[in-house]
Amino acid sequence: MFESFLFSTIHLATPYLYASMGETLGQRSGVLNLGLEGTMLMGALAAFLTVVRTGSLGLGLLAALAAGLAMAFLLIVVSVVFKGEQGISGIGLYLFGLGLAGVLYRLTSGGARTVDGFPALELRWLGPVLSGHNLLTYLAFALVPLTALLLDRTRFGLHVKAVGQNPQAADALGISVTRTRALAVAIAGMLGGLAGASLSIANLNLFQEDMIAGRGFIAVALVYFGRWNPWGVLGGVLLFASVSSLQLWIQMARLSIPSELALMLPYLLTIAVMAFTPRRRSEPAALGVAFER
Repeated sequence: MFESFLFSTIHLATPYLYASMGETLGQRSGVLNLGLEGTMLMGALAAFLTVVRTGSLGLGLLAALAAGLAMAFLLIVVSVVFKGEQGISGIGLYLFGLGLAGVLYRLTSGGARTVDGFPALELRWLGPVLSGHNLLTYLAFALVPLTALLLDRTRFGLHVKAVGQNPQAADALGISVTRTRALAVAIAGMLGGLAGASLSIANLNLFQEDMIAGRGFIAVALVYFGRWNPWGVLGGVLLFASVSSLQLWIQMARLSIPSELALMLPYLLTIAVMAFTPRRRSEPAALGVAFER
């Protein structure tokens, strides 16, 4: 029973890892993306429709990356280039993705259907908890050290942190704030697209208009919980995924707990995270602030 609980926790963590690692990179550059939910939905739809039409999982991933990049481009134009208010533009991006995905799905799909997604990989030497997940799950966990390495050990990562902390000083040193933020947001958008694809062609193998179900907003909250550190964000993702796994176990065990309360548990945790996580000592100083040269 406990092994199945841990297995489910790792399985449920996959989309949050892609989304939150990308959001960590974007926020460290000073750009808050509240449109992540819409990006994930577009990535899920693009991957699903591509696999339906071509049968190729590789092309499905490329389509998800392209959809995420296209959504990121809109955010870059509004929030980075034209310096629009990031919170409002992010909500607009979310609503745009939500509406566009619904329209495209109705126009291109003949009804509910499933696809043959990424199969489970039986790596028995990893043990019963870590074996049996799909490729995108293993890549999601590998993304955590890669993101930490990118931020702390590369020239680009140091530029990202510089423009997120003090863009005026970074600009004085010859770092292009606009280009650095744009590239960070573009990478974050592609990871958001992969987060959606991990649901539609790996975990669920279907598409529904409400399938993201708040995961994008939760991923933003998890970045705050992890204090903009990839390892801290990983801890938050695992905590949230474990609570989600617990509420599924409660429902299956038919305990004398109202099912509505069990469904509320992950979202109550998100509210608690946002309410009690200290921010100011770790938050990038220029987060959400447009750069004026």
